[in-house]
Amino acid sequence: MAGAGPGAETAPGAAGSGRTGTRPPVPAGAAAGEPGGGRLCDLVCDGLRERIVTGRLRPGDRLVERELAAEFGVSRVPVREAIRMLLGEGLLQAVSPRRIVVRELTRRDVENLFDMREALEVLAVRRAAEHRTDIELRTLSRLLVASRTAAAAGDPERLARADAAFHARIVRMSRNELLVDTLDTLEGRLRWLFRQVEEPGPRGEGQRLLYEAIGAGDAEGAARITLARVRASRRVALRVLFDA
Repeated sequence: MAGAGPGAETAPGAAGSGRTGTRPPVPAGAAAGEPGGGRLCDLVCDGLRERIVTGRLRPGDRLVERELAAEFGVSRVPVREAIRMLLGEGLLQAVSPRRIVVRELTRRDVENLFDMREALEVLAVRRAAEHRTDIELRTLSRLLVASRTAAAAGDPERLARADAAFHARIVRMSRNELLVDTLDTLEGRLRWLFRQVEEPGPRGEGQRLLYEAIGAGDAEGAARITLARVRASRRVALRVLFDA
């Protein structure tokens, strides 16, 4: 994928469209290394990623550096770096050196994502079942309850966050830092995909069965549950997104 040049004009295609909403300026003291600050580019990157995942920025929307810098209350340098990070994650696309847009995922992109899910999520649950601890299982149980509560309340945003936290905890339980880092890189695209297509079957029941398999140390059972869920999700995604 082509990268954006240092002078690339880059801010949401939502500029002027009213889709991006407003965001308070990033605190001036949030520079790298400053107490309580964090890196400005990370803050901008997180904000843009969230807009893409939730659909406030849609495929084809253009990003313009100077407009984003004004909106986030920062210079163009952290905006430029955030855009480079999102290009690397596959959420943005450089259609020319000075034109950056939100990437539209093709059928091949979606198939590739599901291939990665099959390989990595199955590995994660196997390792989680093998390395589980009582403390981790209690944490996982609380996240399962949070997911059920959000589902019962009919709160899709809260449910999406609870589900993400549940599965992220399982990945961390794998004790495989490379696996964690790889799934982190795919996180934005996976979250976007989850929002486009409802996971098939009763979500809470699937999570309960997975929790029980991990808790029992049943690595093969956890792998079977996960593989079946991902493959069913693939079929639904291809039908909904591409009428396939």
